[in-house]
Amino acid sequence: MRLGLMSTANINDALLAATPDEVEIAAVASRDVARAQGYAAEHGIPRAHGSYEALLADEELDAVYVSLPNGMHHEWTLKAIDAGKHVLVEKPYSRRAADVEEAWDAADRADVVVMEAFMYRHQPQAARARELVATGAIGRLREIRATFSFPLFDHDNVRMAPDLDGGALMDVGCYCVSGARLLGGEPERVFGEQVTGPTGVDVDFYGVLRFPNDVIAVFDASFTLPKRQRLEAIGQDGTLVVEAPWRVDWGGQLLVNDEPVEVEQPDSYERELANFAAAIAGTAPPLLGRDDALQQARVIEALYRSAESGEAVRI
Repeated sequence: MRLGLMSTANINDALLAATPDEVEIAAVASRDVARAQGYAAEHGIPRAHGSYEALLADEELDAVYVSLPNGMHHEWTLKAIDAGKHVLVEKPYSRRAADVEEAWDAADRADVVVMEAFMYRHQPQAARARELVATGAIGRLREIRATFSFPLFDHDNVRMAPDLDGGALMDVGCYCVSGARLLGGEPERVFGEQVTGPTGVDVDFYGVLRFPNDVIAVFDASFTLPKRQRLEAIGQDGTLVVEAPWRVDWGGQLLVNDEPVEVEQPDSYERELANFAAAIAGTAPPLLGRDDALQQARVIEALYRSAESGEAVRI
């Protein structure tokens, strides 16, 4: 599978360091041709393009990786689909459910694969945690707690740009939402509170999600709190903790009632790319398809509506 990188964003480095045998990073694009050429030379990428349009016109590419800022995901995913390319698009796809429906409908018509790049879901510990909760390792699930934060005070950072759909919920909180859904299913009602920073985006976001069977999830996502991550499930009979649920490279274990559960921790990005290539080849379904992306966007959209209105929102 020949993949083109749409931008020279830092996140590309993770894919370049973990490219499986079945994937070739064949081209890169930037709006600055000199930047694209320098990036290609530095990373051993065969072709460089001075525009995203030129990348999509590259007939030797099967797929593109859209690592642009959040607010550009939908526009360039649609353009990539229209060009006949498969698309791996960085999380979160969008804060608007209608965008997800439009993109996946277009992908169905064009017979191409679109996959949202939640790399942590490709970790075996994510599947193992869900399995343990579902099979009663901690008894009836009652509560989920999730957190993801790191200090960010650079107001010029793209994560702080309101016109590009920045904010703590979109950047790190989306992991908490995804993790709560992984263990609890799909929420019926949400309530959100946000603290807005000087650029107008949420720098802290707190959410409560109510799932069927009276399961409650509580999460916090922040650009002002210390570097933290955690996913915890509390059952009638015990607890499950994933100490490094989103970034395994930070280090941590999967614990059930404080006892470690052995599970491998391969490179998340390598497994993500391998699954994407397999989905394109038709040998395996995409781990994250339309349904997951749509539900994720619905919850994020509802959380923002709740934070703005001060009222709980039903999904």
